[in-house]
Amino acid sequence: MLGNISPAGLAARFANLSQKWVADGPAERADRARRKMLSAIAEAEPATLNQIAKSVGRGAPAVSRSVDSLVRSGLVERTQDPDNRRRLALRLTKAGRDELTHAPKAGEGLRMKIERLAQSELRAVERAIEILER
Repeated sequence: MLGNISPAGLAARFANLSQKWVADGPAERADRARRKMLSAIAEAEPATLNQIAKSVGRGAPAVSRSVDSLVRSGLVERTQDPDNRRRLALRLTKAGRDELTHAPKAGEGLRMKIERLAQSELRAVERAIEILER
């Protein structure tokens, strides 16, 4: 027993606090979905909508809308398959490849919260992390 709290109680408080600090918000989910689509296209180039839908576990209409967005963003190019005119071939553009090589944006909110801490608080958090990593 540590003071008035048990290790189990301390663990519960820490788990609750960590969920508040590292919340998975809409921006993180959208970034993760975008990267998943780009990865699926990169793995199957030249990819078809059906291949991507199967790879990401979504329906073809939803994947088609996502691909439209990626094309508008300049991350994916969509061309007609020379072997089958009714089928589209999807390939990453240079910008799409570059986005996949960069680290994901997840954790941006956490970074902003940590930047607001005082230097003494940063040292205390760093020490706590060192203890927890053991």
